[in-house]
Amino acid sequence: MKTIAAEVRLAEARDAGSLAAVHEASWRGAYGGLIPHKALGRMLERRGPDWWRQAIENRATILVVEYGGETVGYATLGRNRTRALTVEGEIYELYLRPEFQGIGFGRRLFDACRMLLRSRGLRGLAVWALADNETALNFYEASGGVDVAAGSECFDGVTLRKVAFTFA
Repeated sequence: MKTIAAEVRLAEARDAGSLAAVHEASWRGAYGGLIPHKALGRMLERRGPDWWRQAIENRATILVVEYGGETVGYATLGRNRTRALTVEGEIYELYLRPEFQGIGFGRRLFDACRMLLRSRGLRGLAVWALADNETALNFYEASGGVDVAAGSECFDGVTLRKVAFTFA
């Protein structure tokens, strides 16, 4: 009997194409109908394989989750960028292809991010999510996140609220 396991690892240059595909599918699933269509399209166009390859070559910290030899999700992470938050680490992005959500891959990727940030000496972490993205809000609340701050982002004249969660 063959068992297929999920693996979380650091991204490599060879992952650029699959990262671009996961980014597009996950962002369309998460933000279609929330972020104005043209703004979302422009954001997706900028993040093609070349963008991902450059990010990896520039040593951005990107984790991928693979299942059955295929990339199904990714996370970007590093130092917290919001001075008002008292944590040191941040998960900038954590996304899965829609068909792989709700079955444990997000939790596995989130836990790997926490462990990597801790191993780099960063205490606690923050994650921002759009307030209208109920899937993300529910995930971070269920993961033990505490809603500590609010902010906003503007997309083609539409202002959307965002929420910061912190984790010890």
